[in-house]
Amino acid sequence: MKADIVFINGEVITVDKKNSIVESVAVKGNRIVGVGSNQEIKCFIGEETEVIDLEGKTLLPGFIDSHIHLILYGVFQLGVSCKAPHIDSVAAVLDALKKKALETPKGEWIRAWGFNETAVKEKRYPTIAELDAISTDHPIIVSRTCGHISVVNSKALEMAKIDENTPDPKGGVIEKDQAGRLTGRLIEAANMKMNEIASYTESELMKAVKIASDHFIAAGITSIHEAGAFGPDSYRLLQKAVKNKDIRVRIYAMISSLNNSHEFVDKMIKAGVITGTGDEKFKIGPAKLFIDGSSTGPTIATRDPYSSDPNNSGILYYSEEEIYRVLGEAHKKGYQITVHAQGDRAIEMYLNCVEKALEEFPRKNHRHRIEHAGISTPDLQERIKKLELIPIPNPPFPYEFGEIYIHNYGDRVNYMYAIRDFMDKGIMVAGGSDSPITDYNPLLGIHTAVNRKSQSGMEIGTNQSISVMEAIKLYTWNGAYASFEEEIKGSIEVGKLADLVVLSDSVLRVNPDKIKDLKVEATMIDGEILYQRGNLKRGKWG
Repeated sequence: MKADIVFINGEVITVDKKNSIVESVAVKGNRIVGVGSNQEIKCFIGEETEVIDLEGKTLLPGFIDSHIHLILYGVFQLGVSCKAPHIDSVAAVLDALKKKALETPKGEWIRAWGFNETAVKEKRYPTIAELDAISTDHPIIVSRTCGHISVVNSKALEMAKIDENTPDPKGGVIEKDQAGRLTGRLIEAANMKMNEIASYTESELMKAVKIASDHFIAAGITSIHEAGAFGPDSYRLLQKAVKNKDIRVRIYAMISSLNNSHEFVDKMIKAGVITGTGDEKFKIGPAKLFIDGSSTGPTIATRDPYSSDPNNSGILYYSEEEIYRVLGEAHKKGYQITVHAQGDRAIEMYLNCVEKALEEFPRKNHRHRIEHAGISTPDLQERIKKLELIPIPNPPFPYEFGEIYIHNYGDRVNYMYAIRDFMDKGIMVAGGSDSPITDYNPLLGIHTAVNRKSQSGMEIGTNQSISVMEAIKLYTWNGAYASFEEEIKGSIEVGKLADLVVLSDSVLRVNPDKIKDLKVEATMIDGEILYQRGNLKRGKWG
C-alpha cells in the first residue's frame, strides 16, 4: 500500500503509551497507516505520494480543546474587540462603539466583547450615560472578558423590559445605584438573559462559525468540545455548518445553554438524544449545568469569602437539590454529565451530587467531568479521584488573569487549575481554553501549564507547573479520552484519524519560556492539509 502523504525527518511526538518520538508518518485517505523511522516508512512512498520534509520540526496529534465556545468566539468577531491592542481605556472603547454606530442601521445591536475593567486606564466600566450618549436608537452591549457580566444602554434595557422595579433573576443581579437607578450593569443570570435578547440572525451565525473554525484550524486545533451558546438553535446550526463544511473542526457538543441551562438539558433528556450520538465530525457530549460564576468577575462560589472582599463569596445558579434533579436524572439515563464549577463551594456541591448519583445508580466508565474545576483544594482533589471524575481546567487563564486571581483569592491560587496535583494523584485531566474568554492558542495553553506565569511575568501557583510532554498530552490524548474517543484520535498511531499539526520548530528543544512564540506551520484534518503557513517543504520522493 502506498500512502497519499508521508512526513519525514521530523520530531514526531506520537503521544502513544510510551510517549514514543519517531521521524516519519504515512497517511492514506483520512487515516494514519505508518509510524516509525524514515527507513521504516520509506516503503509507503510511491510515485504519486506527496513527501513533506519536516526538517526537524515537531509533528503532533491535532490539538483538542476540551472546553471552548466556537459560536460565541465567532459572533464576537463581528463586534468591537476590547482586547485589541489600541483599546486601553474606556474612552477608546466608547470611540470604537461610536464608529460602529455610524455604520449600523438604527435598531440593530452594537456589541463589544472582551472588556476588562482592570486593564483600562480608568479602572472602571463604561456607564449607562456614556453608552446612551453614543446612541439611544441602537441597543448597545459591552460584554466583560469573563462572559458573565455586561454593561448595556437604556435601549437594551427597554428591549429586555428591565426597569427599576424588575426583580433580580435567580443567580443574577440587575445592578442599581444607591438611589435605586439602573447602572446598566448586568451580572450572571441577568447578563445571560440579555445575551438571549441580543440575538443574531442565522446569516450572521453562519458567517461567525466559519470564521471561528478557520481561526481554530490555523492554531492547530482539529477537535473541540463545544461548551454551549444559545440552546437548541446552536445545536441545529452547528450540525448544519458541519454538513456544509463551513465548520471543519470536529465537534463534541455539550448539552448546555448560557441561559437556563437546566431547561435545555431537560429537553434533551426527554428527546432521548444521548451522549455519544453522532459521528467523527459531530457528536453529542455531556449534559451540563452552570453552577456558579466567573473567576475574574469575581462571582465564583467559594467556601470562604474573597480575599478582596470579606463580604462576598460569589453567586450560585442552583441549589444542590436542583443540580441533582437534573444531572442525577441524566446520569440515570446514561448521559455523561458535567458542570461549570469554578469555586470550591460549587465544586463541593457537584461532587455531592455525583456521589449520590453513583450510589443510587452505579456505573463504570461514566467519565463524568467538571468544567474549570477552579479552586480544587486537596480534600476536593481526593473526592474527584475517588469518583473518577475528569476535571477540565483552563491552562491559559493564569497568563491573562493571574494578578486578578492573587487579588481576589490570595493563597488559593496554589490550588487553582491544579493540573500538577491532579496528575500526581492519577486523575485524568484535559485542557480547554474557554475561548473567547481568553486566547484559544493551544501553544499558549501549553506554555502557561509549563511555566505558570502571568503575562507580566508574575508567578501564579507555580507548584502546579507540569512538563512539556504532560502539557502536550493535556491537549491531545487526554482530550480524546474526555470524549470517549481515544481509540480514534489523540495520538499518532496506525489506524487513527489523520489529524495532525506541524510546528515551526522543536517544542522539546525550545526554551520553555518561548513555547508561546512557536507557530503552527500546517494543520491536517481527515488527511487533508487545511492550513499552511510559510514554505513547508512539499514534493515527490527524490
